[in-house]
Amino acid sequence: MKRLLLALLFASSAALAVPAPELLSDPAQEARARGLQKEFRCLVCQGESIDESNAPLAADLRRLIREHIRKGESDAQIKDYLVARYGDFILMDPPFQADTYVLWIGPVVVLLLAAGVGAVVVLRARKRSGAET
Repeated sequence: MKRLLLALLFASSAALAVPAPELLSDPAQEARARGLQKEFRCLVCQGESIDESNAPLAADLRRLIREHIRKGESDAQIKDYLVARYGDFILMDPPFQADTYVLWIGPVVVLLLAAGVGAVVVLRARKRSGAET
């Protein structure tokens, strides 16, 4: 049993030592890929970029970005491709335009509604406690 655990430990550490096959051989291109990956939201995790996420979809998108870089496409072409395929929601910093108002204003509206509901609950509780005394 100990030998099996040691074999698994050494196998996993050896796997970690070898760079992932999808990494680009040119350091400048790899840096470009990593920079682009930070600009796109993981559609599974939503709070993380595809660079940070461990979701399978994020891994697929990282490979896709590297493929497009290998083909010689510009950052703008890659961004346009992903936005056309997944919409502005994939951008970590979506543009402020008519179809993304919900992304920008939605959290504020929800916060205001929650504050309004909280205020109504507190006021009703005060009225009840004042009427009971």
